[in-house]
Amino acid sequence: MLRDYPKKVKNRLRRKRRVRKKIVGTSERPRLSVFRSCKNLYAQIIDDTQGRTLVAACSLSREIREQSGKDDEKYATPRATGLLLAKRAQEKGVTQVCFDRGAHLYHGRVRAFAEACRKGGLVF
Repeated sequence: MLRDYPKKVKNRLRRKRRVRKKIVGTSERPRLSVFRSCKNLYAQIIDDTQGRTLVAACSLSREIREQSGKDDEKYATPRATGLLLAKRAQEKGVTQVCFDRGAHLYHGRVRAFAEACRKGGLVF
């Protein structure tokens, strides 16, 4: 399967598989999955036993664009996304999650997002 991909993509998929095989979201402790593109950040809280997304947030949402338009700091958008996701999770009754960073290092925007989620009340 990985034979046809470039080396950079192969390494990313291997990292993702390595992280993902250790993390499973349950109904008591769902999985917080993060995807980071070049410009945006997408996150969702998933119950893997039912295969359902419980809560989702993305940096393209209206609340975040209005808030981060004022602040040109590099990590303002991931922080705002983390706080929004934590707020939505609290409304749904989710307080504990397993953090799935995917193929990304716990550094930079992913770290800023995770710290904002913790500040918003999520435990992981």
